[in-house]
Amino acid sequence: MEQFFSLLNSYLWGWPMLILLIGSHLFLTVRTGFIQRYTWLGIKLSVTKDPDAAGDVSQFGALSTAMAATVGTGNIIGVGTAVALGGPGAVLWMWLTGVFGIATKYAESLVAVKYRVRTENGTMLGGAMFTLERGLHCRWAGMLFAACTALAAFGIGCFVQEKALIETVHANLGVPDWITGVVIAALVAVVILGGVKSIAVTCSALVPFMAFFYVIGCCIILFINGPYLIDTVEIIIKSAFNPDAAGGGFVGASIMMAARYGVARGLFSNESGMGSAPIVAAAARTRNPVRQALVSATGTFWDTVVICLLTGLVLVSTILADPSVSFDSAHGQFAGGSLLTTQAFGRIPVVGPFVLVVGLLTFAFSTILGWSYYGERGAEYLFGKKAIMPYRIIWVAALLAGSFVMSLGAVFEMADTLNALMAIPNLVAVLLLSGVVAKDTKYYLDGRIDEIDQTEIPVVKG
Repeated sequence: MEQFFSLLNSYLWGWPMLILLIGSHLFLTVRTGFIQRYTWLGIKLSVTKDPDAAGDVSQFGALSTAMAATVGTGNIIGVGTAVALGGPGAVLWMWLTGVFGIATKYAESLVAVKYRVRTENGTMLGGAMFTLERGLHCRWAGMLFAACTALAAFGIGCFVQEKALIETVHANLGVPDWITGVVIAALVAVVILGGVKSIAVTCSALVPFMAFFYVIGCCIILFINGPYLIDTVEIIIKSAFNPDAAGGGFVGASIMMAARYGVARGLFSNESGMGSAPIVAAAARTRNPVRQALVSATGTFWDTVVICLLTGLVLVSTILADPSVSFDSAHGQFAGGSLLTTQAFGRIPVVGPFVLVVGLLTFAFSTILGWSYYGERGAEYLFGKKAIMPYRIIWVAALLAGSFVMSLGAVFEMADTLNALMAIPNLVAVLLLSGVVAKDTKYYLDGRIDEIDQTEIPVVKG
């Protein structure tokens, strides 16, 4: 299975996909007038309450749920995998994907709020499937995206998170795999049965704690590796464009490999362009689409521009300080992403493994919660409200069985495939509606950011 998905990804993640993704980021950056310069405004709005606006959860609740889904193993194991397979240059490609991906996250969230609908019981629904249906009158493409979302959730949001978590807990604490799997499934079941409000409340409490805790751990390692930081930045930049720049301790990688794994893991980490975060953005209480779009865009800033960069610097500087950490002596080969990250955090005296396990535990758990919501919204779009409870039951059952299904490598390859199949229709929709994005951006950012959108939200059945 791993070989099959790896072959498929060699086509899906070839130059056409990289051009579409990076090209969309650059085009939307220009089309929105470099929306990245409003990041601070988005951060400010994310902690501003807007109780009178239409929606199910607060702006911060929507952002926390989206960040819970994105700030996961992609920020820890995923970055390690990118460095292990693409070399240190992958870190720069990942970071650039995040910087320019802010514009794409902004645009896809804007149209998600603009074309959202309301159910008969008052629940807000939105995302790329409704954008494709209502914005472009292309329901079949919306159904394709919804199907990919419902399936991709089991890869990126379920098996990947659980498998990485189980392996790390076993390696550091010696806990049997099945015990970790049962505990995760039980805790997730308690939260997701309460719906989006329960998920948002849990994620709002977890996200600030887990991000702060993990960042402190990274800063401690960077302090320990202080003498190597200048060399770290230099080798990351040089090897992104010159494969011969990476020396001992790094696997040899071409520019294409560095870009492929950097961009793919960047998308896996921040999900800009995938169309996932806009699903929960559409549920936010917000006065207008631009307001929530700015808040949603800050998720990419925190996720990739800050957290993934710190992880990349930690891994590369650790390899420079001690090249042996990049080698798996037990198997006589270069270390994979999980082992590489574990060995890097082992440089923190005594508490290093604890910092990694707690960080990964909270990251993975919150991602499982966030993606369960995305997946059930995809299933609901396809089959109606009656599909929600069965999907939740299948989700918990998958967590119970996931640790015995396949290897972490196979899971990551499958996730990359499904991510690409989600990203393509979503990016096409956002690009075709870029005129709408530009018009609303200019209108609301011209002194009208607090104005309430008077557009009537349509009510749908089912």
